[in-house]
Amino acid sequence: MKFNMHEAKSQLSRLGRLAWEGEEIVIAKAGEPWLRLEPYRERRAGRKLGVWKGQVRIAPDFDETPQEVIDSFHDSNLFPGEDA
Repeated sequence: MKFNMHEAKSQLSRLGRLAWEGEEIVIAKAGEPWLRLEPYRERRAGRKLGVWKGQVRIAPDFDETPQEVIDSFHDSNLFPGEDA
């Protein structure tokens, strides 16, 4: 919804409620979009790198898939009627 500056000043509470309910509120100045009214949301704290350093171990064969597992996908009925 688009409102001019004067209208927005006189109806700020109503526009705030609409924004909180999910309505997109744009305030225009001289007919051009000027501001966007949106609800305040707490920002999540940034992630700190290295918190898990030394606590997680990945097996040496992590990227290796056993042939029997690969074969089980090819021989499955996942897509019946399709030839492998």
